[in-house]
Amino acid sequence: MGLFKENPFGHILFLKKWLIRIAGSITHQRYKGFNKLEIEGSQVIRDLPDSNVLFVSNHQTYFADVVAMFHVFNASLKGRDDNIKNLGYLWNPKLNIYYVAAKETMKKSLLTKILAYAGSISIERTWRADGQDVNRQVKFSDISNIAKALNDGWVITFPQGTTTPWKPLRKGTAHIIKRYKPVVVPVVIDGFRRSFDKKGLRVKKKGILQSMHIKPPLEIDYDNESIDSILEKLEYAIEQHPSFLKVIPKEELAAYEAEHQKRRYSYKGD
Repeated sequence: MGLFKENPFGHILFLKKWLIRIAGSITHQRYKGFNKLEIEGSQVIRDLPDSNVLFVSNHQTYFADVVAMFHVFNASLKGRDDNIKNLGYLWNPKLNIYYVAAKETMKKSLLTKILAYAGSISIERTWRADGQDVNRQVKFSDISNIAKALNDGWVITFPQGTTTPWKPLRKGTAHIIKRYKPVVVPVVIDGFRRSFDKKGLRVKKKGILQSMHIKPPLEIDYDNESIDSILEKLEYAIEQHPSFLKVIPKEELAAYEAEHQKRRYSYKGD
């Protein structure tokens, strides 16, 4: 790899590699130290093609979720079976992993700009901006950038567009699936909401069992399935379909809501 070789977004791969190495070294203990990450599905990662793969996941924090995926995906590719032992897997990380994130979030600080350089596809949300509900058109350049990333490698997306559980999925994800026909891999995570603050930068509680279940790719009829059918399939796959609420105790739902309120920026505490 040439010293100044760039990816399709103009990011220098040598610099990106070192950013992933450094960030990975700093964050490793969050998942393999004072908190434990339970992993299932490493073999699924190893069986995937090098490009045109779309990971769809539920969402619990802005950054801790996707950082954990960078760890797990790279560890799996380096032969780790459902674990992230020995940081050597980050010496030569997979450099064509990208994740979809809100543009306003990725511009807020130097740290978020560094995280963006490591692999963000920054898009303008059509439904929310600066804490307010909005209604604006999807930008063609955002869709084009997701397509560019799929053509180059793997893309992680959180189709609910929020860290609040059981919210409806955005139809844009289904449109991307029908148009670009990627291999669609569901990922279900848990425990990150209890471990971290909403941004996923500050450890809120130690001794929490986190989990990540990487499921086999979905079977999708790209040409004949409707947008609604694909969305429903995704909702079941990432365990965010409304039917899941019927089997969750009311006490647990109340605890989820109370915890979510505490994670809001406006919350001042008791």
